[in-house]
Amino acid sequence: SMSRPGMPCDNAMAESFFSTLKLELVPDKAFASRDAARLAVFDYIETFYNRIRMHSALDYQSPDQYEKQFSRLGYVP
Repeated sequence: SMSRPGMPCDNAMAESFFSTLKLELVPDKAFASRDAARLAVFDYIETFYNRIRMHSALDYQSPDQYEKQFSRLGYVP
């Protein structure tokens, strides 16, 4: 855990992400190499997690859909 002392919820989003990553990506057997694991994690994040997977915190939209919604509305953070 990377939270600060006395701040148990400080790292909740990261913990949730890694839990999801382990559940949805990690195969039953070990990866063939470290490079294969890196490629699988990169592919999971860039192809599935950010573009397709629905997120409850984003009103069950993918991050890609959520960003497009704000760009259509002309929202500038």
